Amino acid sequence: MRPAFSILFFTVLVGAAQGLVCTLALAVLLDIGLAPGLLRWALGLAELLLAAGLAASFMHLGHKGRAWRAVLMWRSSWMSREVILLPLFIALVALWWLALQSGAGAPWSWLLPLLALSGALALWYCTAMIYACLRFIEEWAHPLTIINFTLIGLSSGLVLACALAALAGQPHAVQTLGRCALPVTLAAWAARGQTLRRNAGIRHASNLQTATGIRSGKLVQKSMGMSAGSFNTREFFHGASPAALQNMRRGFLLLAFVLPASLLAWGLASGALWPWWLAVLVQAPGLLAERWFFFAQARHPQNLYYQTVS
Repeated sequence: MRPAFSILFFTVLVGAAQGLVCTLALAVLLDIGLAPGLLRWALGLAELLLAAGLAASFMHLGHKGRAWRAVLMWRSSWMSREVILLPLFIALVALWWLALQSGAGAPWSWLLPLLALSGALALWYCTAMIYACLRFIEEWAHPLTIINFTLIGLSSGLVLACALAALAGQPHAVQTLGRCALPVTLAAWAARGQTLRRNAGIRHASNLQTATGIRSGKLVQKSMGMSAGSFNTREFFHGASPAALQNMRRGFLLLAFVLPASLLAWGLASGALWPWWLAVLVQAPGLLAERWFFFAQARHPQNLYYQTVS
């Protein structure tokens, strides 16, 4: 598929915000001891990331004035459910921030974090199911898609929370959150690696023979199916070479997982504060590259008719 940069930024920004909100909610529910100022600051940052992600998603729409229609198919469409759930989640995070600002006590002190945690998990599931429910794109149609969206979002949120705690001068919170961020990042790496191995071994149900009904083993496509470009030739194939795909794969594994995990381990062992922020700066482009590869690796069956040109 041809990745739209608006969708890349949407999924990365919103996923990191969800991970940050989950981290803060669990820290409150488990009484890790985050300073109130840090909690409000981090929630405000999560709200900004969610708003930026929502704005990026609108850039993908051809007719932005019709965006409200996306909610109409909520009974059957995971995208409609995501469109409904995202503003509700943004409102919930804002309500939690306002409750902290006003000094509201029980039951809001535990109820709002619990609702925010549930909302983040539900939003991950809806977003991932937009892709996992598409059975004809076999690279996506697997439970690993849901696991990857969740673990990568949790990893990015935890790494960001560690950096914020380091900036706020809370070494105890940094160490506590860091001991969670490292195994989650390693788990995200393992799950993404398993997905890459699975996708590399897929024997696609559709091929040139099934697409044309011609059973010859020597069937070769010589034309892309039309004399001029169209939506089909532009939007369903990324146009990158196999070498570029391989380099992108190596790059996102290094930047999104290997280097951040190494920096997290360094921060835990040394007690230094700068590795936590460096981990955020390294992981951010890696997450964008990972999401680009997620879309680019998907093989839409329609490309059997339109893409191969000898």
